[in-house]
Amino acid sequence: MRDDPSFVEQIHRDLQDVQWPAPEEIRSRARRRSRRRIVVATAVLTLVGASAVAVAAPRQSSAPALPAAAPTRHEISTDALLQPSDLPQPVDVQLSQSGLGEMIRLDEILGYCRTSQGFSEGWQPSILSRSQTFVPKRAPAIQTRGEGDVTQELFRLVPEAATQLFTGLDDLIAPCAEWRSVGQMDTAGVTRTVFVVHRWAVTQRGFAGDDAAILQDSLTAVTDLETGQKDGDDPAPLRLAVVRVGDLVSVLRLGYDGTESELRQLAVAAAARMCVAANPAC
Repeated sequence: MRDDPSFVEQIHRDLQDVQWPAPEEIRSRARRRSRRRIVVATAVLTLVGASAVAVAAPRQSSAPALPAAAPTRHEISTDALLQPSDLPQPVDVQLSQSGLGEMIRLDEILGYCRTSQGFSEGWQPSILSRSQTFVPKRAPAIQTRGEGDVTQELFRLVPEAATQLFTGLDDLIAPCAEWRSVGQMDTAGVTRTVFVVHRWAVTQRGFAGDDAAILQDSLTAVTDLETGQKDGDDPAPLRLAVVRVGDLVSVLRLGYDGTESELRQLAVAAAARMCVAANPAC
């Protein structure tokens, strides 16, 4: 999820006075979510692992032993995440956190698009998750997720929910296939009503893991509602990749300069890493 979904930063970085009231609410919620650390995750996962061992312990019996079933994986280990060697450039900082019961918020702007039209956000809950941010060596250290070159969120779901997430993608983005968001912009003391048009689409499918998709938001430049005049050229599309391996789902994003081809390659690498923690095993 992009944790700082300011239209101004996405569209026209030098427009410092743009104010988008509704996305500000999204930004505040995303910051609160980024700061929330679930410190009991390790203890809970330890208990889950102990329970699994107890169930798997064989009972004393004179009957012939049956072949042991593959153990169910519970915790998401760090080696199931992307590693620095998977990235196309050297990284200097890697920030990570874990959580329980997190919602799989594919994109905050997509969620706002839906709720502004009377729909639910449409997010699915996870059982547990890990997330990380890689920062390139050229960038200073950052404090929150979503500001680096590569961000990854990895979720464990109920298997049926993991599958449904992909079968429901078209319905999820349908209300936002062409959505106009209106806001106020102050320039030199003059307030104007402006808008941005977002066009959400699934541009690629099935290229990695058990399932995969690239979602793209093609948006226009800030446009004056009264005159129809645009402030500059349309920005590059914003993209995210979603990939599933078994009961694991990973959401991946690149920085502003990332291409669709690079994002796809990253999703393929993520799918290979996810195998070590997926149910069923790869």
